[in-house]
Amino acid sequence: MIDYKQSSMVDIAFDLMKKKKKPVDFYKLWQEVSEIKGFSEADKDENESLFYTNITLDGRLITVGENHWDLRSRHKFDEVHIDMNDIYADEEETPEEEEDDGLVEDDYN
Repeated sequence: MIDYKQSSMVDIAFDLMKKKKKPVDFYKLWQEVSEIKGFSEADKDENESLFYTNITLDGRLITVGENHWDLRSRHKFDEVHIDMNDIYADEEETPEEEEDDGLVEDDYN
């Protein structure tokens, strides 16, 4: 068995996910990682958001929807790649603002 005491939470999650066959719910993965790290309840509360941020940024793990996570290597590029041009094209354009005539309105007039 690997000694995880000095390992990062993300490295532990990555090792756990390599042993699993399908995506795992975030909270289940977090529970397993926090048990391996030996976190107290207070430590769990403090580190949960940090863990979520770290797995999001890591790149080896991806979200596959509904807060389920899996190894990126198990998915084709097209399944996990987000084209930012599509996101920006889908945003609704805001109505044009009224033209600014350069005058400053104040509440005293």
